[in-house]
Amino acid sequence: MAKQDKVRIAVVGYGYWGSKHVRVLSTMPDVDVVVVDAHGGRLEEAVAHYPSIAGTATSLADALDTVDAVLVATPPAGHAEIALQAINAGRHVLVEKPMATSVADAEAMVLAASVHGVQLMVGHTFEYNAAVRRLRDIIRSGTLGRVLYIDSARLSLGRYQSDVNVIWDLAPHDISIASFLLDELPVAASVWGDRNVTPWREDVAYLRLDFPETRAFVHVSWLNPNKVRRTTVVGERKMAVYDDMSDNERIRIYDIGVDPASIDDPHSAHERPVSYRTGDIVSPFVPFHEPLMAQDRAFVDSIRTGVPSDTPGERGLDIVRVLAATDAALVTGRTAPVLKPTQVTPGVRAVS
Repeated sequence: MAKQDKVRIAVVGYGYWGSKHVRVLSTMPDVDVVVVDAHGGRLEEAVAHYPSIAGTATSLADALDTVDAVLVATPPAGHAEIALQAINAGRHVLVEKPMATSVADAEAMVLAASVHGVQLMVGHTFEYNAAVRRLRDIIRSGTLGRVLYIDSARLSLGRYQSDVNVIWDLAPHDISIASFLLDELPVAASVWGDRNVTPWREDVAYLRLDFPETRAFVHVSWLNPNKVRRTTVVGERKMAVYDDMSDNERIRIYDIGVDPASIDDPHSAHERPVSYRTGDIVSPFVPFHEPLMAQDRAFVDSIRTGVPSDTPGERGLDIVRVLAATDAALVTGRTAPVLKPTQVTPGVRAVS
């Protein structure tokens, strides 16, 4: 592709996320957008809102020969089939989270991208969030001290999904955030989940993710009166809170904590065995850059340069492995290990 040529991207699925991607991509002068959706009404809506788009189609097959890349924003159950159709045709692919609904499908996607020499990227939007990146810098600097645990909450009312439970729908964000902040992946998962509205899928869940050196706790819900998007990092020295719902203080660093007291007399152990300390609360300035814009720009840049993005298919596969462990934990009621990568042979579908 010549540097001056426009990158032509088919956005498959003009729903909640697909419409956002069309909005973002339509602002890029070096991108042409084709909207693909089986529902004619959605295509009409896309044209009405974004008259500059290059075209529409009711199926990917009708658009595949005319585009350089495909962005998959359909319900998760269809991610693998659509992505593999595009990859096998030699097209670059960005897939919304979760990248697939099984480890086998995610492995097949990564393998196919490698075989065909195309870019495969997963939409872990929060890894492109300036506040999350700033929080990782704060952790790396040692400001908080050793991380004792991470606590995340992603709650709202509604947006029930038909093909995945609340964990697969919402927790990919928090799993990827925790993993991104700690620069490592969890090795095991424990889950409590409940089905309140329908008998088929969990709509509220609590996860415990065991990392090599610490733990993360994640609360996700489709059944909560308030919209919450919050991550708390508790360190030995200080604590930090990232609140994505805040307009101007998305990160707060608390000089607050607990110091264990030295107890010489066991009979006095009940007498306040810890001491508390409090200090300043600091909110560092974090300039806002739309994460979805940064993510989609990274996809276009990876197509042009051939250099993988910060969230390649392998990253999506890692998170799918964690999600698969949550399924096992739900079934058994016990802590489930996160399966390690299996050997993948070209032409053979991987089995987890």
